[in-house]
Amino acid sequence: MLDPTREASILRRVASIPIVDTLGMEVLELATGLCRIKVARKPAYDGVFESFHGGLLMTVADSAACFAILTVTGAEARLTTTDMNIRFLAPCLSDLTVAARIIKVGRTMCPVSVELFDGAGVLVAVAQVNYILLA
Repeated sequence: MLDPTREASILRRVASIPIVDTLGMEVLELATGLCRIKVARKPAYDGVFESFHGGLLMTVADSAACFAILTVTGAEARLTTTDMNIRFLAPCLSDLTVAARIIKVGRTMCPVSVELFDGAGVLVAVAQVNYILLA
C-alpha cells in the first residue's frame, strides 16, 4: 500500500504528462515498486497490421516503468530512460493492461520489468526498461 499523499503527488505528476492524455492512460494501481495502467486501443493509432502499434506499446511500457519508479523515489525525482528492449509476442487487438515492477533500485540505475496484456489477459509483449536517477 502506498502512502496516500505520495500516491496523490505521483498521480498529479502523471496527469501533467502530455502523452498520458494523448493515449488515454489510466493508472489502475500504484504500490511500492509497482504500477499497473490501462490504455484503450484506438484504431486511429494502429500499426500496419491493424493492431496496437508496437511503438505505442513501447511508449506505454516506458511510461509505466517510470511511474513504478516514482513510487519509490517520490514524484519530484529527476530521472530518464537510458535504454529499453521489448519482445512482441502476439498482436494486441484490444485494450491494453500493463504491469511494471522494479527489478532493483541502485545508486543511479533502476531496471524495471514490464508485462503487457491484451483485454483477454494474453501476454502480448514483455519489456525491460532501464532508468538513470539524476542528481
